[in-house]
Amino acid sequence: ITHPEMRRYFMTIPEAVQLVLQAFVMGTPGAVYCLDMGEPVRIVDLARDLIQLASDEADHPVQIQFTGARPGEKLYEEMFFGSEDAAPTEHPKVLQARHATLRPNAADEIASLVEKLGPGAPEQELLNDIRHLVEDFRRELVPPDAGMDKDSDSSPQAA
Repeated sequence: ITHPEMRRYFMTIPEAVQLVLQAFVMGTPGAVYCLDMGEPVRIVDLARDLIQLASDEADHPVQIQFTGARPGEKLYEEMFFGSEDAAPTEHPKVLQARHATLRPNAADEIASLVEKLGPGAPEQELLNDIRHLVEDFRRELVPPDAGMDKDSDSSPQAA
C-alpha cells in the first residue's frame, strides 16, 4: 500500500452502470455530473478486512507494507473543484456540478495542449498550460514518507 491515509471511493459495477445511465438520460449539453459514491474508504482498512476474510493468520500471517505515495498521487479524491458546488438532480445519487464553466475557446486550447503531449514535452510548460485552462488546478506532490508514523503504520505489520 502506498500510504496509510490513502482513501478512495468504491462502488459495484452494477451500481456504477445504473448511475452512469441515469446521468446520461437526464444529461444536458455541457453539464457535468458526479455520482454519489458514499464515503471514501481507507485502502489500509480495506486491505486489513480482505486479509481477515481470506487468510488463516494463525498459519500464514500476512504483512502490509507501505511503499510511500508516488509523485503527484493524492491521498484523497476531490469530487468538485473549489469554484464548483454540488446541486441535486432528479436522481438522489447523481449530483450536478454548478458553476463549472470553460471559456468559449477552451476546446481549441485543449486540442493544442494535446498536440504538445509526447516524448520530450517540457513538463513545466504543460503544467502552466493546464493551470491556465483549469482554474482550480493544483499539483500537490506527497513525499514518499509524508505522514507515515515509523513506529506504527509505515513498517510491515501483521494485519
